[in-house]
Amino acid sequence: MNMENLLNAKPVTTSQPCPICGGVGFLHRDVPIDHPDFGRAIPCDCKLRETQQASVDNLRTGSGLVHLSQMTFASFRPEGIGLNPDKRKNLRDAFDTAQHFARTPQGWLLLKGGYGCGKTHLAAAIANDRLARGQSVLFVVAADFLDHLRATFAPTSRVTYDDRFESIRSTPFLIMDDLGAQTTTAWAQEKLFQLFNFRYNAQLPTVITTNSELEEIDPRLRSRFADTTFCKIVTILAPDFRQGGTDSMGANGSNLALYGDMTFESFDLRASELIGDERGNMQRVFNTAKGYAERPQGFIVFTGDYGCGKTHLAAAIANAIMHRGNSVVFRVVPDLLDHLRATFAPNSTTSYDQLFEDTRTAPVLVLDDLGTESATPWAREKLFQIIDYRYVAHLPTIITINREAQIDPRLQTRIFDLARSSVNEILAPSYRTTHKRAQAKPETAMRKPRNYRERE
Repeated sequence: MNMENLLNAKPVTTSQPCPICGGVGFLHRDVPIDHPDFGRAIPCDCKLRETQQASVDNLRTGSGLVHLSQMTFASFRPEGIGLNPDKRKNLRDAFDTAQHFARTPQGWLLLKGGYGCGKTHLAAAIANDRLARGQSVLFVVAADFLDHLRATFAPTSRVTYDDRFESIRSTPFLIMDDLGAQTTTAWAQEKLFQLFNFRYNAQLPTVITTNSELEEIDPRLRSRFADTTFCKIVTILAPDFRQGGTDSMGANGSNLALYGDMTFESFDLRASELIGDERGNMQRVFNTAKGYAERPQGFIVFTGDYGCGKTHLAAAIANAIMHRGNSVVFRVVPDLLDHLRATFAPNSTTSYDQLFEDTRTAPVLVLDDLGTESATPWAREKLFQIIDYRYVAHLPTIITINREAQIDPRLQTRIFDLARSSVNEILAPSYRTTHKRAQAKPETAMRKPRNYRERE
């Protein structure tokens, strides 16, 4: 019987003694008196199974996986639920990579992605696979690791700090779950660096899961993770399985999946329809959008009439960035404000702080339809807080604005600062226009705000 079968094997009970040894557990071989095994007690198969089962139980007890035994490769759904082809392939690739690492653990594996995308399941599946092979593994949550270390300072602790830290730091195979969710005190950062630096230098197999972007992690740890010769980074793009796993709008208001078909390849430049400056303008704006997608920096703003292609270009940038494995948050501004208000309801499952912070600090953010929201003082203040933070932090932000939208003057000073923002007006009329329109007159173009900053 192999070790994997032993995980689900039923223990031998005394009520049903082994038919071979009668429950004694040992046998004597019928051999000549001069044979080396003469008179020697040989363990029966039932005794070997019992010993192996005890070994597996001991490994599991010390692994931190007692409550995660159901998270195996067999119970994982590598095709996801209702995913588009790109995300389905991404999840399948992550699954295959995790299986390969479980069979041949070399270096580090970093699983990165949003809440509920399957990172912890894959990490636990790797650990359970090792246990099934009779190999040791230690599974710890980053926050719990730090709590266990702090607990050793208590007078009643029976484990010393040095013993606890060393047992985790030097374990042959470590899985650190939810890195980045722990309290980021100087002490916590130092302990984590000491642990990972030791394992990096000792070349010890390690699996890490995180919801954070690499830019948000301690630079000293980031330098270890960025070593592509030693650490493989896998970004999982699937949405939260616990929210149904589909590509529809999530509970946090991000709905990029609804615009999955809006790519640069599907964008219509309307060369046969547009005339004069409109045609050249559309090509220039399209090229600017593609350039930004390849190297997103600062703000990029698209203005124009309804239906002229602003949202398509914003979504195309977002989809191109996302398909490279980076996180993008897509918010329709009126919907975002509705979701923020909804968090105050007693039955809300999303906290205001989480939704607001996820939006404000997103690695790449799309704000679609700015200026069409209800312009209450509260709404203006929330939008200013988000945009001002991203302006100061130089975070990539894509914004679409209708030509006739009324923008808060404070937002104008951020959005239309040409030192940090690429402002692109689309002259073409709506795609939905059924008749030809004469070339737009210069005076119909969007007027610059009074404090619009010109590049010197």
